[in-house]
Amino acid sequence: MSDAQTIIERWEGEGVRWIRFELPDLHGISRSKTVPIEHARGFAERGLNMYGGTSVLDTRSDVVPGTLYNEERMYGDQLLHPDPETAAVVPWADRTARFICDATWYDGSPLEATPRQVFRRALERCRSMGFEPVIGSEYEFYLLDGETHEPLFGGYHIFNTVRNDYVPTIRRILELLPAMGVSVITANCEYAGSQWEIPCAPGRGIKGPDDAFTFRNGVKEIARQDGLLATFMSKPFADSAGSGTHTHVSLLRLDDGANAFGDEADPMGISDVCRRFVAGLLRYARAIDAVIAPTVNCHRRRRRHTFSPTNISWGPEDRSALVRVKGGSLASRHLEYRAPSALANPYLVSAALLQAGLEGIERGLDPGPTSKPGLPAEDDPDFEPLPGSLHEALEAFEAEPDVPRFFGEEFVRAYLTMRRYELSRFNDWVSDWERHEYLELF
Repeated sequence: MSDAQTIIERWEGEGVRWIRFELPDLHGISRSKTVPIEHARGFAERGLNMYGGTSVLDTRSDVVPGTLYNEERMYGDQLLHPDPETAAVVPWADRTARFICDATWYDGSPLEATPRQVFRRALERCRSMGFEPVIGSEYEFYLLDGETHEPLFGGYHIFNTVRNDYVPTIRRILELLPAMGVSVITANCEYAGSQWEIPCAPGRGIKGPDDAFTFRNGVKEIARQDGLLATFMSKPFADSAGSGTHTHVSLLRLDDGANAFGDEADPMGISDVCRRFVAGLLRYARAIDAVIAPTVNCHRRRRRHTFSPTNISWGPEDRSALVRVKGGSLASRHLEYRAPSALANPYLVSAALLQAGLEGIERGLDPGPTSKPGLPAEDDPDFEPLPGSLHEALEAFEAEPDVPRFFGEEFVRAYLTMRRYELSRFNDWVSDWERHEYLELF
C-alpha cells in the first residue's frame, strides 16, 4: 500500500495500538515519538511536530551552536512525514508499528541536512544517469553483559557453532528482523569473543539504507529486552577486534534491469562503468572518510592485518583492500567498500559511495592498478593511506570542493560544526591512560 492513511486503517483492524514516527539522526540513531493510533491519522496527514534540532544533536545529545537548526531557527519544530514504503509492525514491541519519516519545516521545505534527504540527493543523481543502486550492509557488533558491559565470552573462535548460538538473542534477531522486512543472509560469531556478524540482503534505492537503519536499531532494542547491550562501537576494547560494516554496492541499468558492473569480455569480469565507479571511490576516499569513520574511536580500528583497510586500494577478492571486487557471476558482480565503521550512518555511507562512484563514471576516471598477486594491498607502500584520525578526515572533507555538491551545503556546515564540537569535547577529556602514565611519576 502506498497511502499512510490506508495503512493505519489496516493496522487498526489488526489490533495495533501505537505507531512510532522514526527519524534517523546524523548518527543513524532512531529518534522517535510514539503516537496512540487514534491520533496517528491526523499526524500522518499534517506532519508530527518534533524539535527541529533533533537531527543535528551530537553523540551526547548536546544542542550544538551553529548547526543551523537550533538558535538559527529559534529552536523551532520540524514536521515528520511518514514514508508509507517503510510501514512495518514491530514484532518485538507490544502492538506497535512504525514509519520512517522525512522532515520538513512548516513551510514545506525539507531539512536538507537530514540523512534521508542527503541520500535522496544521491539517489536522484543515480537515476538521472540511468541507474538504480543496490546496497547491502554487513554488520559486526558485540553483545555484552547489560550491567557490567563486559564480553559474554573470550577467545578467538570465529564460526564456532556453539558460539554462533551462544545466547537466544541471536535467534530472536534472525526471526524478528525479517518480520520487519529486513532479509538476513547469514549469522555467525566473529573473530573476537562476544562479537557477531549478520549481513543484510541488499536493497534497491532507499531500501538498502532503510534496512540497515532498521537492523542496527532493532538489534539494540532486542538485546536490551534480553538484558544485554548490543554495541556497534568501532573499537570497544583495545585488545579485541573492531566492528565494521562492509558495504556492498552495485548499479542496475534502468532501461533493462541488468547489472551495469558485469562484463564477460573483461579479464576481471567487470565493465567500464564498474571501473570508473571504483575510480571515483578511490579519488574521493579521503574526502568522504569523515562519514565513513565518523568518530574518534573509529580510527582505532584502522590497523594493518586486522581486515580493516588502511590505504586507498582496490583488487579482486582482496580482503585488505579498500574496495574489493566480488561476485561469482556477471549478474552478481558488485563492489565491497570495507572501510565503514559499524556505527557509521548507513544513509550517509550510501550517499557518499554513490556520489563518489557516480562522479567517477561521469568524469571517466581510471582506477589505476589493483593490488598485486601475493602482496595484500595493506602491505603495498605504493597506495596512499586513508586518514589516520577524525581531525584529518574532517580537514579532507572540508577541503574537497566537490563535497558540498555531493552532500549539500546545509549538511556540510551542520556536520562539520557538530563533529568538531564533539572532537573538542574529546580533546578536553583527561583519559585513564594519562593518569596511569603520569600521575605517580610526576
